[in-house]
This record gives sequence, C-alpha cells and structure tokens, in this order.
Amino acid sequence: MIWLFSVLILLMAAWLYMIFPGRFTSAMRAPFQHRAFAHRGLHTMDQTVPENSLPAFRLAVEEGYGAELDVQMTKDGHVVVFHDDDLKRGCGVDGRICDMTLEEVESLRLFGTEERIPLFSEVLEIFSGKTPLIVELKTGPNAPALCEATRKMLAEYAGDACVESFDPRIVRYFRQNDPKRLRGQLAMAAKGYTGAMSGPVSFALSRVMFNFAARPHFIAYGIGPKTPSARLCEGLGAMKVCWTAREADLHRERMQENDAVIFEGYRP
Repeated sequence: MIWLFSVLILLMAAWLYMIFPGRFTSAMRAPFQHRAFAHRGLHTMDQTVPENSLPAFRLAVEEGYGAELDVQMTKDGHVVVFHDDDLKRGCGVDGRICDMTLEEVESLRLFGTEERIPLFSEVLEIFSGKTPLIVELKTGPNAPALCEATRKMLAEYAGDACVESFDPRIVRYFRQNDPKRLRGQLAMAAKGYTGAMSGPVSFALSRVMFNFAARPHFIAYGIGPKTPSARLCEGLGAMKVCWTAREADLHRERMQENDAVIFEGYRP
C-alpha cells in the first residue's frame, strides 16, 4: 500500500508540474482584466464588415472594445492579419498565406467585399494604444519567423497587447524571449482539434499538459465544459478567458465568470 500511495503522490506532482501556470504581475494583468474583446474585430456575421478587416478594427476602437486578431506570415516575410489555415473560406481561392507573397495576398479580397487582408502594422496603427489587443499567432512552417517578427513589432508598439496560440511552442517562445508580455494558451475540448493537433496531442492540449514548457499566464478556453486540468490550472492562478461568446443575454454572466470575454455577433 505504501508503494501505491507513493506512486499516486508522484503522479499528482507530475500532473501539477505539467499544468502549472506562469507567474505574472498585477500590472501585466490590469489592461486585459474585465474587458470584452471583439473577435477578429467588430465584424458582422454576414461578413459585410469582414472579420479581421480594417473596418472591423476601426469599429472596435470606435466602440471602445479591445480586439482579438490572428497573424500569419507571407512567403516573403510580411506579417498579415488573417485567421484560416487556407484562403478558401475567406477569399474563395485555394492556397495558404505562407505560400504567397505580400503582393499576391494584397490582390485578394475578403468575403466578396472590396476589403483586403491587412498588414499587422496597419492594424496596430488603428489601435495606437486606445484599446488592448489579444494577438493570436497561427502555427505553420514559418512559425519561428512569425514569432520573431511579431515580437519585434510589439516591442515598438506603445499600446497594450498580449499574445496567445494553440501551439505551446509559440507560447514558449514568448516565455523565453518576451517574458514580461502577458501570454496565453488557447485550448478547447479534445474533439475540436484537427490535423497535427489531433489524436493524443489533442488530449494533452485540451488538458493544458504542455504548460510546463509555455507557462502561460492565461488559459483562453472555448466555451463549453472544461477539463479538470484546465479548471485546476485556473485555480492555481491562471487568468480565465473564454471564446467565442455569441449570446448577448449571457454576456454579463460570462464577464463575471471570466477575466476577459472574446465575443462576436452582438455588442455588449
């Protein structure tokens, strides 16, 4: 019995080590606390104001909301704001941002409108420190270069901006290279992951078991039931961020339950 108890203690210690969040200060937390963030800007659900477009970000600033946005890197090294892994849904063409030059990307139009995929620098200029940003870095073949370029751009940006990613290697990069910037681990139920993040990896990601490498300051978890590991991580001090809220009547409740809420389809 003693050996069994010892094994259980060791397993519990290993579990805690894997999921423990990173330490952060109240000053790092303050700009993002009790804030609502417009998901990919204050876009419309019919995409007449497209997600991750300059008009969507201008509207977010005008309404006083923070924004959550996604960054990727073109083949020739430019950081642009776009969500999907490919361009089919957003621009109606086959291809990926990482395989195209900036000139090729700027020739595309978002969701049948006249809006183009913006540069990250253009979005930063719109916000200019007026409201805070949550910057999600997308994983891909040029992720290391994207991390470095994004870090440098944020270092020169005077406003409040934190970073997050589904890829714990990206979050770890910011732990190692920009430790004073608030960083978050995106997570959701295991069944939501696809591609390289499916299977056993999705099991570990949904249970924030790569925190030992990234030591995130917040967990941005998809709305729905959370795994015990994710809840325990929050109990150990990680900030709670939820995405993506779409029910206006639940907004007040979600703001009370979380440190920040990423929303779309309504205006809080």
